Amino acid sequence: MNTDTKVLKLVRKSEASAAEALTEQPQETAAPKPVPVERPKPVQVPGAKPMHMVKGTAAKSKGEHDLDRKTLLEMYRTMYLSRRLDDKEIQLKGQNRIYFQISGAGHEAVLVAAGMALKPGYDWFYPYYRDRALCLQLGMTPLEQLLAAVGAEADPNSHGRQMPSHWGHKKLNIVSQSSPTGTQLLQAVGSAESSYRINLIDDLKERFEGFHDDEVTYVSLGDGTSSEGEFWESLNTACNLKLPVVFLVEDNGYAISVPVEVQTAGGDVSKLVEGFPSLYIQRCDGTDPIESLEVMRRAVQYCRDRKGPSLVHAKVIRPYSHSLSDDERLYRSDEERATDAEQDPVKRFGARLIDEGVIDQNGLQRIKDDIDREVAAAADEAIASSQPPVESVTKFVFSPDVDPTSKAFDTEDKLELTGSPGTMVDLINRCLHTEMERDPRIIVFGEDVADCSREQYLETVKGKGGVFKVTANLQRKFGSARVFNSPLAEANIVGRAIGMATRGLKPVVEIQFFDYIWPAMHQIRNELALMRWRSGNEWTAPVVIRVPVGGYLKGGAVYHSQSGVSTFTQIPGLRVIYPSNALDANGLLRTAIRCDDPVMFLEHKHLYRQAYNKSQYPGSEFMIPLGKAKRVREGEDVSIITYGALVQRSLVAAKQAERDGMSVEVIDLRSLVPYDWNAIVESVKKTNRVIVAHEDSLSFGYGAEIAARIASDLFEHLDAPVRRVCAMDTFVAYAPVLEDAILPQIGDVAKAIVEVKAY
Repeated sequence: MNTDTKVLKLVRKSEASAAEALTEQPQETAAPKPVPVERPKPVQVPGAKPMHMVKGTAAKSKGEHDLDRKTLLEMYRTMYLSRRLDDKEIQLKGQNRIYFQISGAGHEAVLVAAGMALKPGYDWFYPYYRDRALCLQLGMTPLEQLLAAVGAEADPNSHGRQMPSHWGHKKLNIVSQSSPTGTQLLQAVGSAESSYRINLIDDLKERFEGFHDDEVTYVSLGDGTSSEGEFWESLNTACNLKLPVVFLVEDNGYAISVPVEVQTAGGDVSKLVEGFPSLYIQRCDGTDPIESLEVMRRAVQYCRDRKGPSLVHAKVIRPYSHSLSDDERLYRSDEERATDAEQDPVKRFGARLIDEGVIDQNGLQRIKDDIDREVAAAADEAIASSQPPVESVTKFVFSPDVDPTSKAFDTEDKLELTGSPGTMVDLINRCLHTEMERDPRIIVFGEDVADCSREQYLETVKGKGGVFKVTANLQRKFGSARVFNSPLAEANIVGRAIGMATRGLKPVVEIQFFDYIWPAMHQIRNELALMRWRSGNEWTAPVVIRVPVGGYLKGGAVYHSQSGVSTFTQIPGLRVIYPSNALDANGLLRTAIRCDDPVMFLEHKHLYRQAYNKSQYPGSEFMIPLGKAKRVREGEDVSIITYGALVQRSLVAAKQAERDGMSVEVIDLRSLVPYDWNAIVESVKKTNRVIVAHEDSLSFGYGAEIAARIASDLFEHLDAPVRRVCAMDTFVAYAPVLEDAILPQIGDVAKAIVEVKAY
């Protein structure tokens, strides 16, 4: 018999004979072999209880426990059920009845323990794809897991929209999980932070259901994910605020084919995080469910007692390949795989139950047989279940209940202006003040947005209130629980906001400069915009992200002048708004806050304090619906479709053209997703000539889509080709002469008007 066959026999031996084989090794059952990596020693955190104590009760010696027979058998049952579901999915994949499989094999023991230490529907859960056994322990059924595998409409995880093992269950508080590793960590911190902040805000304590003073947020990750920056960002905030987050690192030694010593300095991530204050660190043999349960209970209790976050580093195994798309024989030795097989938690625990007289071999076999029948029946039912209807694919890109494009959000006709004219900064700030007063759920945070983080100085300093003063005096009025500074970490801002939004808060966050939004791109593209759609409307995250954007600053240069809006307008599920004046900024921001979708609210820095776009205050109920353009100048000969800083430049160019006898119409889109196609159609049909003008680069920019659609759908109404006036396909330079050449100017628009009219 060759070595490979021997290994496979060890790994996939029939469970009927496994118990018998293991009972022939009483010494191994009594003292299981350690995992190949040296077992870390517990760490005592200053101020935390000794790791061997929980509420004054000494931990049991190795091999001792006080669990009754029923509990032990239920633990085994869930572990075995998890493994058999993995095996059934592997079988179904081989039969082409499902399309992907990634298993939780080898992780079952610590995950069952985690599920026992936590409360489904009470605590909050951000698992990762290995956490099948946890979800079963919390109450997810085999059928529900197999419905995900076949992509069924009834799948509670995603309703057929995500791969299997992307867990989500509204009733159990399992928040929708995605494929990118580590993005769940900051969201878990935001979830825990919601409870923390609600307890600080008197107006919210009685308004929210589903919050508990001792609730805990669980989040898990593989050892490879600990290399992600967001892991460290999440620990930083959790420890800084002493949030009740249980981090479970399921360390199976590999991130697909990359071993832990290549991923992690020293090969032990829990040693690297020992310096985090208030972090209660424990290690355990994650293949031993009893040891894991003791450790998880201590970790959870530490969080329930509100002492801070805890981290459990569990050494587990991966007896199967990373997924069915991977073959671990390509990079793991036969000896290593055989060692893993000997540490199989399901086989070892079954043997231990027999060895300790909890059950005999026949009784254990009956449990296995019952589970095998249950899994087979669930698989048959899942295979026979209905697939999602094809016409459902566009459902839940945006909210089906709140339509920010509707008349309910249109009060422009009732406009009543009062007071002295204010700049765009003034009217955005005023909107934030009135909306925060109206809705105590609104939380504002970002870099430098507070007046002064050291509150003892608030009465003696003028206050920051944002680098552009847009959030000035919000902290003074609404307190530091609702307005606060974040670390200098953009993913941290957006990830935490998503976690808060799923709990019912309304984060209105700021990214200080558009140029630095890119570290948050993972959270924006793969999490924020997708949360509703990927969960089939089970989970939502209506976050507003305010972003100063654009050039024309004289000194902004490469990293303070970018536009790049097309990167975000092509993301389904994300609304993108771009006002050109103070009045519109006020009304559009109010709509953005009150709608139920993620909104990127772009504020052009050059327009913040321009005198020409000032406005009196329109009132606290003034709203402009999203997707409603504004005709800012009537014309008959040429239409200019524009937005942002190009609106004023187009108006000036249009007035110049008027002196030469040309009548130019200017349409300010105001909203980029959605945009007002009807307004464009009406204008083009009237003038038959059109210019699309914007600050973004010429090639692949937002205007290219508008121009292409006009050319396609309105071709018969055109008397000249669609013309674009845009920035050069380069970056914005520091020298004023270069900046002027790179960005579109009034003269560029004026020249385009003449050429289009003369065609």
